[in-house]
Amino acid sequence: MNDMDSIFSDDLPPDHRSGFIGVIGRPNVGKSTLLNRIVGQKIAIVTPKPQTTRRQQLGIVTEPQYQLIYIDTPGIHEPHHPLGQYMVDAARKTFGDADLVLWIVDLSFPPQIEDQQIANMLTNVQTPIIMVLNKCDKVEREQQPARISEFTALLKTESGLLVSATQGDGVETLQQQVVAHMPLGPRYYPADQVSEVNLRFIAAEVVREKIILTTHDEIPHAVAVGIDEFNEKANGKYEIYATIYVERDSQKGIIIGNKGAMIKTIGTQSRQEIEQLFDTSVQLFLNVKVLKNWRNDQTLMRRFGYYMPKED
Repeated sequence: MNDMDSIFSDDLPPDHRSGFIGVIGRPNVGKSTLLNRIVGQKIAIVTPKPQTTRRQQLGIVTEPQYQLIYIDTPGIHEPHHPLGQYMVDAARKTFGDADLVLWIVDLSFPPQIEDQQIANMLTNVQTPIIMVLNKCDKVEREQQPARISEFTALLKTESGLLVSATQGDGVETLQQQVVAHMPLGPRYYPADQVSEVNLRFIAAEVVREKIILTTHDEIPHAVAVGIDEFNEKANGKYEIYATIYVERDSQKGIIIGNKGAMIKTIGTQSRQEIEQLFDTSVQLFLNVKVLKNWRNDQTLMRRFGYYMPKED
């Protein structure tokens, strides 16, 4: 019996449920934080800055009675270049592909223009939708009913659930609601798998996260990270060579910093987190290159994995 046979031939209960859940919302509402909370470990990078998530990523939760495959998506926003359009298309594609849509909103702010735009996109979607009112811990209890009403007025959904992705409040109830919407089905992934991404992708995303957290506003949207070499040594340690790409020479100078101080900080923070995630020692070597206007070049975008195939 091969590995694929074992995925589908486990002794599963007859009422085993499985399915795909699209996690959508405007930028910076806590989608990736919620995904990490649900999965129980960090699989998606998180920063306070919008549009951190650029690609779809799966978060897989497996229990004896079910397997839930969450699809974390980029924040839906008004795109200003091909990369932005790719991100919006990646999110919208989940509307029809998923068994359930979780629309994440930020309860700590009134509905924004992007929230109304998302409501308009979802109006004719046939997939069941649950509105998840995140960051409830940041809103005084007596203020919550009015704020909830503002959001639920945007779109009629099956239910609205209060959660705090950072604190964990309401997440168990959300999981129960999600399971109830899943059809009967097999396991699509091994029970111990929590995401579909490989270690190279995780290493690149960690480096990008540390750049976003340590640099000025102009850098995060203009940066991409490519893994040039990814070597696992005989002793189980990793040797990783990565290139940080920016669009202008001035951005390269910011990344490197005075006498190399900034790139040293980025490298140290990245290595420490990668070691924690990989549970082994890591040697990380960083380089910085200018790749002018890569966000407007479809060929360069594909080079970094940002490619949405055309619909048939």
